[in-house]
Amino acid sequence: MNTTTILELIDARQRAATAAAADLREHIAKLTSELATVEAELADLQITRQTLKTITRAELTAAAPTISSEPYQQIIAVFDPDGGGLRARDVCQALGIGVAPKDTEGMRAKLKRLVTRQVLTEPEPGLFTLTPKRT
Repeated sequence: MNTTTILELIDARQRAATAAAADLREHIAKLTSELATVEAELADLQITRQTLKTITRAELTAAAPTISSEPYQQIIAVFDPDGGGLRARDVCQALGIGVAPKDTEGMRAKLKRLVTRQVLTEPEPGLFTLTPKRT
């Protein structure tokens, strides 16, 4: 093998390595940008979590927790203080929303939250009533 052939092989290998390095730098720049985006989202989520904890801590530790959101007020209004219990499907029908499983499961979750806040009681599984007023 002569020197010219060896130098040409080295040049070819050098061009390939230069191209590979450029591709890797481009990939690193893209990953760095994606990482920055994800880190910003994580920071936003942490702030949101902390804000939510602060807001709900005051409401959940109050002597008489209030339910101020409109959807929950509408749910509570469906219940008759002297009436029997309602199931999630009954509440969905009373509010004029769908009664598909996704609707009733979402409503059941809201009703369970109201039980946790002692606005409703669940005397038997799936049956909800207003919590009697304490005197």
